Amino acid sequence: MLKAVILIGGPQKGTRFRPLSFEVPKPLFPVAGVPMIQHHIEACTKVPNMKEILLIGFYQPNEALSRFLVSAQQEFKIPIRYLQEYAALGTGGGIYHFRDQILSGNPKAFFVLNADVCSEFPLGEMLSFHQQLGSAESFLMLATTANRKQSLNYGCIVANEDTHEVLHYVEKPSTFVSELINCGIYLFTPAIFHHIGLVFQRNQQELLLEESSNGWQRAEAIRLEQDVFTALAGQEHLYAYKTEGFWSQIKSAGSAIYASRLYLSCYSQCHPERLAQNQPGGPTIRGNVYIHPTASVDVSAVLGPNVSIGKGVTIGAGVRIRESIILHGASLQDHTCVLNSIVGWDSTIGRWARVEGTPSDPNPNDPYAKIDSETLFRDGRLTPSITILGCNVTIPAEVVILNSIVLPHKELSRSFKNQIIL
Repeated sequence: MLKAVILIGGPQKGTRFRPLSFEVPKPLFPVAGVPMIQHHIEACTKVPNMKEILLIGFYQPNEALSRFLVSAQQEFKIPIRYLQEYAALGTGGGIYHFRDQILSGNPKAFFVLNADVCSEFPLGEMLSFHQQLGSAESFLMLATTANRKQSLNYGCIVANEDTHEVLHYVEKPSTFVSELINCGIYLFTPAIFHHIGLVFQRNQQELLLEESSNGWQRAEAIRLEQDVFTALAGQEHLYAYKTEGFWSQIKSAGSAIYASRLYLSCYSQCHPERLAQNQPGGPTIRGNVYIHPTASVDVSAVLGPNVSIGKGVTIGAGVRIRESIILHGASLQDHTCVLNSIVGWDSTIGRWARVEGTPSDPNPNDPYAKIDSETLFRDGRLTPSITILGCNVTIPAEVVILNSIVLPHKELSRSFKNQIIL
């Protein structure tokens, strides 16, 4: 019997995802037409003998999360529960705090997935590889290749090429260590809790010396990467399974558009029913496009590639959309042009207006390039990135919004370029 744990973080995480995370918890933000963590859940349900999926985070239980859990359980016919941490406990602290819930029913192994990654999730292959290792004391992490420069932004793995054992692990090193990086997807056996417990005891002892008021919380805050993996490396416990499939982090809103492209491109194999087709009397579709069944799209609109249209969206005549996510209830009036942008919930774009951003894609000439976590500002200026309209934004007719971020509930009266509109 197997279980899966998805680490969804909390409201003070995901700040780079603002203003989109104001309206909906980041793990529920739609990527390629479905909530971000639904891709994780779908991958977990395909693993044979998967009995339960647990979400761990410190979001207050809210209506959106509850509704998602109910609909996902009905769709996937598997128990899915949310376990709320009392504070941010880190990637290791959360699973250690809820170890009794994870171990109930006596699973022989469990997956741990970070919510903010997009991947092909080769969970079945990881399970087969783990069974070949044949030890209840061995743990597995999914790894992929990055280029030398970008590897410094991730956890770097030095592994034995023959046995795949992790010999050395460094989280975000200051100098080059390895091109093999941690994907934030793991397969553990219950024995991992012994190793996390050692860190917890060490933290407790250190805090006893400090005599501080919130000691318990700080002892339970454990980071899998820095506290556990670094110690396990070279001990014949930790192994790396390298994937050649796609993988990316979803840290910023710009990376959501890139993740959407990766997922849409694999829909042709796994979910062809989600891709829109060119049909007589329908809009022109170029490349991979997702259109929610309730959206109303004019026959003269041209959509794609990499476009995802949400629930109840209205798209007028002659509209052109490319490399963008249009969220539910938005209205794009006749002849608007939307490129490299995210249009927020219930926003309206007037006739002949143009909303355009700058793509933040990885270098297409480097097969190992990853998406850069761009800083918002560079040299005192806003870094050109995708344009984001928060919820309920109104753009008037015949204006241009370029490389800008518009916060929710704004009614604009003119064009803007390279600005954050508060």
